[in-house]
Order: sequence, then C-alpha cells, then structure tokens
Amino acid sequence: MGFVTWATNPWGQSVPIHIAWFLIWVSVIVGLLFLIVHAIWLRYFAKPKEFVSDASPAAVARIPKHVPRHSLVARMFHWVMAASMLTLLFTAFLPKVGVQFQWVTYHWIAGAVLTISILFHVIHASFWLDFWSIWPDGTDVEDARRRVLRFFGQSAPPPRKFAKYPLENKLFHGVIILCGLSVIVTGVFMMFRVRTIFFPRNPYLFGDMTWGLMYVLHGLAGVGLIALVMMHVYFGLRPEKLPITKSMIFGWMDRDFYLQEHDPQRWVVETPSSSPPPVSTATRIEGRGLTDAG
Repeated sequence: MGFVTWATNPWGQSVPIHIAWFLIWVSVIVGLLFLIVHAIWLRYFAKPKEFVSDASPAAVARIPKHVPRHSLVARMFHWVMAASMLTLLFTAFLPKVGVQFQWVTYHWIAGAVLTISILFHVIHASFWLDFWSIWPDGTDVEDARRRVLRFFGQSAPPPRKFAKYPLENKLFHGVIILCGLSVIVTGVFMMFRVRTIFFPRNPYLFGDMTWGLMYVLHGLAGVGLIALVMMHVYFGLRPEKLPITKSMIFGWMDRDFYLQEHDPQRWVVETPSSSPPPVSTATRIEGRGLTDAG
C-alpha cells in the first residue's frame, strides 16, 4: 500500500494525483497516541520541575498582578486563524471519510481567510511585536541540553525558567510554519483549478506531474496538521496550561503563574524602571511537565 495515489494521463504517463487517504487515520492515531503517552508520563513518571532563577527580589516585586501577554490584535489573529484552519481541515477530510457535502467553496474561502490572516500576522509581528521572541536562542539550546541530560539521569545544572515562549512552543511554531506555508502556497495555485473571485480558472497553468506533486504536498501538509492541531488543543486544555490558554482570551496571565514558569530577565515585563542586576538562586517548582506545544 503506497502513500501516494497514481493515475495514467491521456499521454500514457503515470502521474501522482493525491495522497493515500488512509494517511488521515494515521495522523489521527499518531495524535491520539501522543496524547495518551504524554498524559500517562505526566501522571505517573514525570519529576517535579526544577529551575534556576536569575531574578532579583526587587525585579520580582515590580511584576504586576496581571502580566500582559497577547495584544487584542494578536488574539484576534489567533482565533481567526484557528477558525479558518479548522474549517479547512473539516472541509478537506470529512468528504474523504464519508461525510458528503458541497465542500469546495467553503474550502477555498477558508483558505483565502487563512492566507490573508497569515500575511497580516507576518507584517504585524515584524513591526509591532517582538519578532524574535518566538525563535530559539542560545539559552533555549543550552537549557534543552540540560533537560535532556537530567531526563536520562545524568548530572547537569537545572535549566533557567522560560522566556515568553518555551522552546517547545518555538519548535511547534516552526513546524506549523512549514506545514502552513506548504498548504498556503500550494493552495493558492490550486485555486486556479476552481472558480473563485480572485482570478480566472486555468487548469492548464502547470503540467500533470507538477499538479500531481502539488496535490501530494498539499495533502501531506494537511494530514500533518491534523495531528498538530490535536496536540495544540490537548496542551491548551491541560490544567497546568490553562493560564496560557486564558491569556489568549483575556490577554494577560496571573503574576503567580508568570513567576512560576517564566524568568523576568528573559521575558521583561514593561515597568517604569529597569531591573537591577540579576542574583542567581536555585528554585524548585512543584508541578509536573514534560513539554508545552500549546
């Protein structure tokens, strides 16, 4: 059983036409297995988190009760993107598992909304937000090394508390970028094969092989997003991650959660004056955790 479905065009050439649809269930099963294994790990095997905090008492004292995390514009983008992404997944794959309806129009409209929202987000993040806060840095890499060593029982110093986004968030963001760009770029070209309001229909824009490879890439990225979305929702609903989810609704998180998980020196909250030089202290944080992709 292959991962790609092939067909013969009028010229006798064998060309790919789409992915094998059993990959939908593969993605669902992989997502469910990850959720189950991760939940069991946290419940029975994970050790309490241990961090090194470099924040001085004076810096900690200046943290407000409600720590701003996401602006209104950023939150609106997130929920528009989420709605369009879910619409794309449902309209793409429900017909493939037996739920038949007129899905094409809903699909390309949701794709257009997703594309426009992503373009807006790139501009907004580049000029109005801290663009580099979502990308891994040297501290993330060093902390990841320490966490891996400690996971395997080797001696290593505790990692620092997180910046605004933990490394797991940053890696998840990178994978979403790869899958999202794949579906968007291929999806824009695929819109030439249906009637839309954007440009005239032109199914002869590419040859059969190019169209086929485009459909395969679009499908692979799409089924990958099924598992990724499942993981994202799972982490968003976990009790220890609910403060992060609430911050995407209300825009802020509690001071206690901020101090428990984040380093004021790595994620600087706007205060009237700058923080004094850091004083290193070791802090053990009670609570379980392995990864955060939400």
